[in-house]
Amino acid sequence: MTPQQIALVQSSFKCVAPIASKAADLFYNRLFEIAPEVRQLFPADLSGQKIKLMGMLATTIKNLHQLETLLPTVRQLGERHRSYGVSADHYAQVGTALLWTLEQGLGSAFTPEVKAAWSDAYSAIAGAMRQDERQVSVSGHASHPITEFGY
Repeated sequence: MTPQQIALVQSSFKCVAPIASKAADLFYNRLFEIAPEVRQLFPADLSGQKIKLMGMLATTIKNLHQLETLLPTVRQLGERHRSYGVSADHYAQVGTALLWTLEQGLGSAFTPEVKAAWSDAYSAIAGAMRQDERQVSVSGHASHPITEFGY
């Protein structure tokens, strides 16, 4: 990511942070709408999950300029997600839901440049989360990298 993209992600997230609870609601509602099969991976009460999501986003966005220091934590997060049953396809669905949520929260401030910056940020994080999965998949073949969010 370029310094300009990092700045765009960070500044746009500052606009979303005040509506974090609403953004989390929008995100999960959209995710379950486009990927109903993932609902079973989450607890019935999403309150704690929503707080975790927004906290992880805040920490990650704040530290995008030093992504290398976050990578071990992000990789561990990916390992945990695999143990919960998260598959490669889910990452694209989450990316789609995230971009849609940002568009709803930011409105006209969700410019093509902001969208591209967020897409690159998510690709970097999701790619790190999937690193071990890509190296050795269950079938013994390398998984495909994230290429598109379908959004």
